[in-house]
Amino acid sequence: MLDIKSKPQRMFSELHSKLDYVNAYRENRLKVAQEILENKHLFDELVSLCFLPSDKNNHKACWILEFVCYEELNWLQSHLDFFCSNLKILKDESAIRPIAKVVQLLIKSHYKKDENSIFLTEENLQNCIETSFDWLINDVKVATKAYSIRTLYILGNYYDWIHPELKIILDKDYSDHSAAYKAVAKEVLKKIK
Repeated sequence: MLDIKSKPQRMFSELHSKLDYVNAYRENRLKVAQEILENKHLFDELVSLCFLPSDKNNHKACWILEFVCYEELNWLQSHLDFFCSNLKILKDESAIRPIAKVVQLLIKSHYKKDENSIFLTEENLQNCIETSFDWLINDVKVATKAYSIRTLYILGNYYDWIHPELKIILDKDYSDHSAAYKAVAKEVLKKIK
């Protein structure tokens, strides 16, 4: 019985000790992501940590989740209700950017419809739509906005009301943003028209 109780704590400690040494260098993040890929038992804790904004390693967990999802997006399937319903609790830009990318990957996979596709429920999709619009209109950095624009463009192919709303926002905000934002906005506006 002691082993059962100590295992989750050991897993959490093992993951935390790995995240303590993560920094913003890509190679460093890739190394820890590879360790998670080789130790799937750490994945549940990784997902949980992504949505614990009070934890000092929260944003690092999000960085790692992004890289893990490039390789094993389907690992998120059993966590989608938790993942999608908690998107709104993220406030730190360092956590939001990689999660916005993961949302984009999920939406692309959901609509790809092959045997390895992710399946999102209607509630999951609504959470992704609402949060992507929130990120687009709120004060977040351009990378998050770019991921949100692309995610909403894909979703707009399946929800009639999204493209008109997206167009209004992009037209209104276009002149107030950086060249990077303008490039993505211009690309998506061309596709919408």
